[in-house]
Amino acid sequence: QVQLVESGGGLVQAGGSLRLSCAASGSIFAIKAMGWYRQAPGKQRELVAAITDGGSTNYADSVKGRFTISRGNAKNTVYLQMNSLKPEDTAVYYCNADAVVIVGTRSWESDYWGQGTQVTVSS
Repeated sequence: QVQLVESGGGLVQAGGSLRLSCAASGSIFAIKAMGWYRQAPGKQRELVAAITDGGSTNYADSVKGRFTISRGNAKNTVYLQMNSLKPEDTAVYYCNADAVVIVGTRSWESDYWGQGTQVTVSS
């Protein structure tokens, strides 16, 4: 019912920048929050940054001051500007949305995930 499509990953040298984008579509009534998570090989998926519909943001300590999350004007898009990238930022980055969905007479709130986009930072 909700599709999240990410873009913007790639290979960059340490110290460089990348901008990730995620667009949500489907039977969306409202999106309460969107965020970015990442998973490195052999590690658990972790929160990188999140933003609520009110604009409140939350960042992992490891990315504070380097990454910035923002919402698009349409509120169904989210961006992650990543600056001063480090090799330890290498991971698959996943977009997440906490969305309220309406299909016919039914509605529910659930978490939805994108397919992930690879970010590789070389030293």
